[in-house]
Amino acid sequence: MTIDLSAAALDALPAEVAGPLYDRGALSAGIVHIGVGNFHRAHQAVYLDRLFDLGHGHDWAIVGAGVRPADEAMRADLEAQDWLTTVVELNPDGLNARVCGAMIGHVAVDPAALVERMSRPDIRIVTLTVTEGGYYLDATGHGFRHDHPDILEDAANPAAPKTVFGCILASLVRRREAGEAPFTVVSCDNIPENGQVTRNAVVGLARAGSPALADWVEANVAFPNGMVDCITPATSDRERALVADRFGIADRRPVVCEPFRQWVLEDRFTAGRPALERVGVEFVDDVAPYELMKLRVLNGGHAAIAYAAGLLGIHFVHEAMAHPLVDGFLRKLAIDEIIPTLTPIAGVDFQAYLASVAQRFANPEVGDTVARLCLDGSNRQPKFILPVIQERLRAGAPIAGLALETALWCRYCAATDEVGNTIFVDDERAAELAVRAEAARADPHRFLELRDVFGSLGDNETYRGAFAAALTFVWEHGAEAALRRYLDLAEAGDAPGAARG
Repeated sequence: MTIDLSAAALDALPAEVAGPLYDRGALSAGIVHIGVGNFHRAHQAVYLDRLFDLGHGHDWAIVGAGVRPADEAMRADLEAQDWLTTVVELNPDGLNARVCGAMIGHVAVDPAALVERMSRPDIRIVTLTVTEGGYYLDATGHGFRHDHPDILEDAANPAAPKTVFGCILASLVRRREAGEAPFTVVSCDNIPENGQVTRNAVVGLARAGSPALADWVEANVAFPNGMVDCITPATSDRERALVADRFGIADRRPVVCEPFRQWVLEDRFTAGRPALERVGVEFVDDVAPYELMKLRVLNGGHAAIAYAAGLLGIHFVHEAMAHPLVDGFLRKLAIDEIIPTLTPIAGVDFQAYLASVAQRFANPEVGDTVARLCLDGSNRQPKFILPVIQERLRAGAPIAGLALETALWCRYCAATDEVGNTIFVDDERAAELAVRAEAARADPHRFLELRDVFGSLGDNETYRGAFAAALTFVWEHGAEAALRRYLDLAEAGDAPGAARG
């Protein structure tokens, strides 16, 4: 028997499910969050839920928001269950669940409604998870695309914006006109220098219409950088059934995640903040070294195993980690080529961090899929892999493993695996990538002509040669042989972690 998740059902939750220890009716809004997906509800919302449980910060509850048509379905489902979410932590030693009550509402999915809600003085922080592709970045991964049609339209119609950044800017203008302090804008997306990237977007849009407004934003609005981490698979019928069967809760939008959560934030806020340090958030002066570690080892590690595993026909991430060649590729690439590019952090052992990342990837309870890791490669490669290559090249350091990773991505974009099965390439540019990948079979450099992905890296002769050699070998001999060659193994059974007789 299951209960439908709602505020009225909180008193009837199974004993093994943690519910809010606070009066949700006494909460008041302090944060608007744009992009109420799984990651936000497994991460930021849980931190706040735990803070509220301690009796602190009850004026910092979340109001959700979105600007995409797809956000309307999420809003409707969450409204039907009083904005509650069941969050299941997938611990290999035993699952545990909590019903998170940190969200108390969701703005209508309409830009005008979003602007109005963010303009109210009770909102002191605006957070966002709009995915890596939602920041209008150029090929450098940092610069803002002023010429994007969406941005040009918002610049021409600042009072009726359609983009997230247009809405943020319009709200800031209203607050300034009303004499209200500006809110702080906090990106919770996996982007290098995410605060600076968000600042570039808002200031860049402002400057298109009013240099004076852009100067005011730069001088008065805080955009702290942050590092976020919690592996959160997509929700499907499998996860809904898990929550219903295991915990007796019928939840339209449950979230499952790993039992690991990290948030490191620069402590720069214009209008106050909740005391999240009480629940494990790390506030630092400079988040860049932490961010670099996570983006390159964890997110770069995801990319390292994704395309190799996808070409080998592996479905789940934990199955990929059980494959000695994939596991060996991740560890060797990270140790030899990625970790040497990191900035030292006092008290942090990068080798230990890599070991913890590998252990998290190998968690079978998470059920994360290789296809999810392969998602949106044309946006993720320029953020997680290509900057490492550029840094290695500047240092005159070897890039064999990194070149192989990008070659495996190219081969994956051809949309067939090693045995000829069709691969669904989940990327907004999938058709273009497929054409380029097929052309690269005869001329590897054709793939590097994706200038808005590779930028000047595609002109670097050292990288061009390494990429061409790796891709040619992958096409001729297959991903497995390429991985074995990189690991310098004569037989797959000699791979790290393989059983020996």
